[in-house]
Amino acid sequence: MDTGTIIIGLTIFVLACFAGAELISKVPQTLHTPLMSASNAISGVAILGALIATGRPESIDAESMLGFCAVVFATVNVVGGYMVTDRMLQMFKKKKRKKKE
Repeated sequence: MDTGTIIIGLTIFVLACFAGAELISKVPQTLHTPLMSASNAISGVAILGALIATGRPESIDAESMLGFCAVVFATVNVVGGYMVTDRMLQMFKKKKRKKKE
């Protein structure tokens, strides 16, 4: 990987951080949880990319190790997002009344 590619990737990462911070600051607090759930579902794309980077059987190098770490962290993000979404949906269900004896 040459220096120009690293600089372009770093520039895109920094711009994405600023865009994400600006977007989150404009969203009302009541919509943070659904937005977070949707963004966690998008982490599936990160899992696919990481699997492609990791799935080369020729050798184990730095890219394969980074891909493996990306698979692990994206999986934790997706599972955590679904758990938070499930808990949020449980809050909106009607509670059953107990019968008085």
